[in-house]
Amino acid sequence: MKIQNPHDKFFKKTFGNVDIAKDFLSNYLPQSIMSIIDIDTLEAQKDSHIDKKLKESFSDLLFKATINNREGYLYLLFEHKSYPSRDIALQLLKYMVRIWDVKFKEIGRVPVIIPLVIYHGKKDWNISRNLSEMILSYDQLPRDVKALIPTYKYLLYDLSNFTDEEIKGEVRNRIAIMIMRDIKRKGIGAILEIALEAAVLMQQFEDKDTGLEYFETLIRYIFSTRSDLTRNNYNEFIEKVETTYPEGSEMVMTLAQL
Repeated sequence: MKIQNPHDKFFKKTFGNVDIAKDFLSNYLPQSIMSIIDIDTLEAQKDSHIDKKLKESFSDLLFKATINNREGYLYLLFEHKSYPSRDIALQLLKYMVRIWDVKFKEIGRVPVIIPLVIYHGKKDWNISRNLSEMILSYDQLPRDVKALIPTYKYLLYDLSNFTDEEIKGEVRNRIAIMIMRDIKRKGIGAILEIALEAAVLMQQFEDKDTGLEYFETLIRYIFSTRSDLTRNNYNEFIEKVETTYPEGSEMVMTLAQL
C-alpha cells in the first residue's frame, strides 16, 4: 500500500488538525512569542503557497490567529528532503510576500507572519536561519545601507535532533514528532516500536474513532515510506498489536491488503 508524497500527507493530516497545531505551538514556540498569541483563535487556512515544482520536497500550512491583539498568521514550512535547502530563507520570504500581497489587496495593510521551518532530514541543519547571511558582504555594509535591505530570521525545528526528553505535548503530537524524527534515520524495527507505542497510547482517547483514525494515518505513513518492511516484520507487528489494540490490528490488516 503506497500513497503519493507520504511526508506531505502525514504532515498535513497531523499538523493541519487545529488541536494538534495548538498543542505543538504551545509547547515549542518561545514564550516571548506565545505570550502575544491568542492560541484559542487559531484557524487553519486552505491555500498552499509553494511552487508546484517544489511540492515533492516541501509542504506548508498557514494558520490565522490574533497576534498582539491584531490579525496575524503563523506559516509552517515542512522540508522533507534528506538535506536542508540553502535557499530556504529566500523561499520563505517569497511565500510570505504572496500572503502579504493577498492581504494588502483586502485590507490595505499587511499582517504579522511568524515563519517556522520543520525539518527531519538525514543531514543536520547546518545553514543560517537569517536571510542576511545570503546577502553578499552584508556584515561589511554601513548601518545606513543595511537599513535599506529587507532581512528576517525564521524559527527552526530540526526534529532529527530532538531527544525523547525534549519531545513534549499531547499523544498525537509526541508520536508525530517521534516518527518524523526517526523515519529516515532508524531501522524498521525502531519504527515499528513507535507504532506499537502508539497502539497503546491511542486507547487513551475517550473518542475511540479519533484514536483509530490517527493510528491509521501513522500506519499509512510507515507503509508508504519504508520499503524495508518484510513479511516477518509485518507478522510480528500484527501479533503484538492484536494483544494490545485489537481494533488497530484489524485496520492494519485491511490496509495491508490494499
